Amino acid sequence: MVNSISFPNLFDRVFEINRVAFTVFGKDIMWYGVILTTAVILAAVYGLRRCEEFGWSQDHLMDGLLWCLPAAIVGARAYYVICQWSYYSQHPKEIIAVWNGGLGIYGGIIATVIVMLIFCRHHKGDVLGAFDFVSICFLLAQTIGRWANFVNAEAHGGVTELPWGMVINGQAPVHPTFFYESMWTLAGFLFLHWYSYRRKFRGELSLMYIGWYGMIRFLTEFLRTDSLYIGNTGIRTSQLVGGVCVVISVALLTYFYTTKKYPKPFGAEPPAESEEE
Repeated sequence: MVNSISFPNLFDRVFEINRVAFTVFGKDIMWYGVILTTAVILAAVYGLRRCEEFGWSQDHLMDGLLWCLPAAIVGARAYYVICQWSYYSQHPKEIIAVWNGGLGIYGGIIATVIVMLIFCRHHKGDVLGAFDFVSICFLLAQTIGRWANFVNAEAHGGVTELPWGMVINGQAPVHPTFFYESMWTLAGFLFLHWYSYRRKFRGELSLMYIGWYGMIRFLTEFLRTDSLYIGNTGIRTSQLVGGVCVVISVALLTYFYTTKKYPKPFGAEPPAESEEE
């Protein structure tokens, strides 16, 4: 379970990475899980510090996490299984084997959105406010979580001659697409964190998020060698979803900015605006 990873045109060091972080009672704990858990925890900490600015209490955020985390895992796995149904229909016992890998982030996002809608309705919370601060949290979690792919030597692109080509176990250099996405989401997180103090309407940050992340998935899918496809069509699932997200984001943001007909919050009424200068 050890991968040798290097960037020979950048520096001489070779990373010998054991996919197993440590062992507990004879059970291997993988770095993949450790990194993803760390990503979720740090995103949650950030969310706890910011949620009240978006009309949510810390208690409600923690309750929401208990609802959304299981749904995100199930949704991410379901997305992957559906896209690989030709295999899993023949191996049904492996459908729940999440520990063997196989998660589709769009499935996790979709499941989270659905559960958030239910949660906000149940607690009479501001849905758009929740979507906005959770979108920033998503970007932070994705920035960190993509490094789990580095440890597993996966989610990379095809062969490249670019100077930052990544060599895995002595093979030809490939695009480190996990790194492209991590840096893109980091830039998105930093921008949305800054812009969140200047936002014009509720729902604006979440629209920016789906467009920003949709763009990087649309672009990196051209390079990746492990893309999920829609049946036998040759259409890359995440590329299609990413492209649709970009179109929706740009169209709605353009409409709201030009018409000034900003969406009204639904759910609980937002806190009254202060009249003090």
